[in-house]
Amino acid sequence: MPFFKRYLLPRILQFLVVIFIGATVVFFVPRLTPSDPIESHLEQLTSQGQYLDPAAVTALRSSLKELYGLEGTIWQQYLSFWRRLLVGDFGPSFSQFPTPVMTLIRLSLPWTAGLLLFSTLFSWIVGTVLGGLAGSFSSTGWAKALEVVAMTIRPIPYYIMALFMVILLAYVFPVFPMAGGYTVGARASWSWRFVVDLVHHGFLPALSLVIIGVGGWFLQMRSVTSNIVGEDYVVYAEAAGLPKTKIVNQYVMRNAILPQITGLALSLGMIFGGALITETVFSYPGIGTLLYSAAIGGDYNLIMGITLLSIVAVALAVLIIDLLYPLFDPRVRY
Repeated sequence: MPFFKRYLLPRILQFLVVIFIGATVVFFVPRLTPSDPIESHLEQLTSQGQYLDPAAVTALRSSLKELYGLEGTIWQQYLSFWRRLLVGDFGPSFSQFPTPVMTLIRLSLPWTAGLLLFSTLFSWIVGTVLGGLAGSFSSTGWAKALEVVAMTIRPIPYYIMALFMVILLAYVFPVFPMAGGYTVGARASWSWRFVVDLVHHGFLPALSLVIIGVGGWFLQMRSVTSNIVGEDYVVYAEAAGLPKTKIVNQYVMRNAILPQITGLALSLGMIFGGALITETVFSYPGIGTLLYSAAIGGDYNLIMGITLLSIVAVALAVLIIDLLYPLFDPRVRY
């Protein structure tokens, strides 16, 4: 009972407050912009040479407002927004009408989740292990060399790395395809041939994210490890004659990895936002590409759906890591 009141309940309430504030901001921000999606849609129809008499325009405007949840006052729209949100209904897409927003997200999300989940976990594991070892053996030549490489790679924007990968491995040396998630005309299936095709197309986007990610996780882990190796309990363990491997595994790495776990949770939450520029560079059919097309087309419903999904994912990731943190850090349990 004390655990529920003092630890679990405050974090659940914090999660709900974050979702409420995030959803409210997502609702109001598009409505503060000067553009009107209904009028833009009507202008698009008239620009295509379609004639609409005034009565038809009025009826169409009323139908579109009801369809897009823009009917009534701002507070009536806000209540309607929450009613739709609770059942997972973001309305139809403006740019791909009448396809529902959730259908578009459901089609794009597996691509982004597969790409970013693998690249995030792989780069986190490699960067954390190498950073912890480099911080523990900072005086060695290989640790200094890895630090120089990581400090060189880390400031490079990941979209520049993506462009470099396209030029090098898709144009100069045409080893991998330049764009797409799979070969045009291929039928999606669980066959080995199709899986190999997916990996072949997703290798360059994943590689561009992994290289930058490893550099970032490496530098973070090495910085934390460098501080921990000077702590009194580590110095005492060395003076007691404990093996170096035991000191690194049980004293240094276990304490240095705690901030990395928090960072991993936030990174996993960001997966649902997509790697916007990387997916755009490679024309990868994920959430990032979908968000880009929604922003270009002024598709407010689709933008709100993707943004709110990202907010929920980040808040949920933070909640889960808060609940799991006592398993990693005994001080929290105490």
